[in-house]
Order: sequence, then structure tokens, then C-alpha cells
Amino acid sequence: MSFQRVSSPVVSSALLALGMAATVGGALGFEHIGGYIPCALCLLQRDPYYYGIPVAVAALASALFGGPAWLTRTLLAIAGIMMLVGAGMGVYHAGVEWGFWEGPATCATTAQGVTQNAGDLLADLNSKHGPSCTEASFRFLGLSFAGWNVIASLILAAIAFSGVRSRKA
Repeated sequence: MSFQRVSSPVVSSALLALGMAATVGGALGFEHIGGYIPCALCLLQRDPYYYGIPVAVAALASALFGGPAWLTRTLLAIAGIMMLVGAGMGVYHAGVEWGFWEGPATCATTAQGVTQNAGDLLADLNSKHGPSCTEASFRFLGLSFAGWNVIASLILAAIAFSGVRSRKA
């Protein structure tokens, strides 16, 4: 199988949509199944995926149903740029975690847990605070979730831009 065939817009947009869904799905799994509560920067890093998945699906639909090549390539380029933005956000967050620079002053979430007692709901709003953006809640092979997001985003951007460069439409 040649690189030209692998980098076709259909394959690129399908891989891109699936890769984006798997990445953000993994983050949601770590949150809801693994119990890793995301900080404010973690939540922000999901936005390029949330916006990019429909763009990648639109690129796939354009490529599959004979849309103009310029439209498919433009949608893939937009999704690729979104992934570069996601990578940049991950680099920023990883730098905050490693203490290379300051994070935002308001870097905490309020989604730590909900009480089962309705009378304590208001008290919980004032007492529950999410994790700080400065401390990685988990590291694998030396990288935090933010670091792995950088890698995933760069791979997905490369997939998107390989579809943009493809001679097939």
C-alpha cells in the first residue's frame, strides 16, 4: 500500500475523526471511570476536539460523496489547525505543570464531587474545588495528560495535513 493511498482525503478524514473521538473519549473515560477530575486547562484542551470532530466528519462526508476537492481540503486544513491549537494548549499546560511559567490565576474547577444530601449542596459549592493546573494528577512514561495531548494533537494534525496534501480528492 503506497503512502499516496494512505493519505487520501477519505482515509485521512476518517482516521482524523476516529482519532479525535478516541482521544477525547479517553479523556472522558479517565474522568468518569478512572476518577481523574480535570482542571480548568484540561477542560479547555478538549475544545479543539469537540469542535474538530464535526469538521472532520464533514470532510469525510465531502470526500465520500464527491464534494469539491477544495472543500474537503479546506475542512481537513481547519481540523489540522485546530489540532495544532490543541497541541499549543497542551504545551502551555505541561509548562505550567513543570513550573516553567505561571498558569492562570483562576485555574481550578468546581466539579470534584456532588453530595447526596440536598441540604449540603450550597455548602458543597463553596467548599469543593477542583485540582490545580500546576500539579499533574497522573503521569505515564514521564508525561502528564497534557503532554500526551500534545503528542496526540500533533499526530492528528499530521494526518489532517497529509489529507490536505493528497493529490486525490
